[in-house]
Amino acid sequence: MRVAFLMAPQGVEQIELTEPWRAVVDAGGEPELLSTKPGRVQAFRHLDKADTFAVDRTVAESHAADYDGLVLPGGVANPDALRMDEAAVAFVKRFFGLAQPVAAICHAAWTLVEADVVRHRTLTSWPSLRTDIRNAGGTWVDEEVAVCRAAPATLITSRRPADLKAFCSTFLPEFGA
Repeated sequence: MRVAFLMAPQGVEQIELTEPWRAVVDAGGEPELLSTKPGRVQAFRHLDKADTFAVDRTVAESHAADYDGLVLPGGVANPDALRMDEAAVAFVKRFFGLAQPVAAICHAAWTLVEADVVRHRTLTSWPSLRTDIRNAGGTWVDEEVAVCRAAPATLITSRRPADLKAFCSTFLPEFGA
């Protein structure tokens, strides 16, 4: 199981990266950190700088077909930056075109909205995104985990860090663990 983790060079909520990453490793999978720029990504704990993590490859040099699933961690600044990057948005959209599963938590739904992949789908997110999701044609629910199997790809979403245990245990089987 090879899993892409996509994030901007800074602004990812650290626990929304590290907990799913550990879950993939513990399940015998191979996580890979993708970003819009090479080098390291700066993670945050809320608004405070936390650790940095090495980028394995840029999204521009990556192919969705090489992965069994995509994880989009949140953080406010992270998905806001991703949705402004054409290569990142195209990469996310490609997963849906290939009918490959995608898991997104918290504010990561902004990237899904920008990729125009929430129309006719049910998902959850940080509550402040509900209007954005509805305006993009999706149905927002306030649930720990939402699994939408509407074609073409399965979408697994969660609201916040407190949902990480349920998020990880739900996306892993969808990715083939």
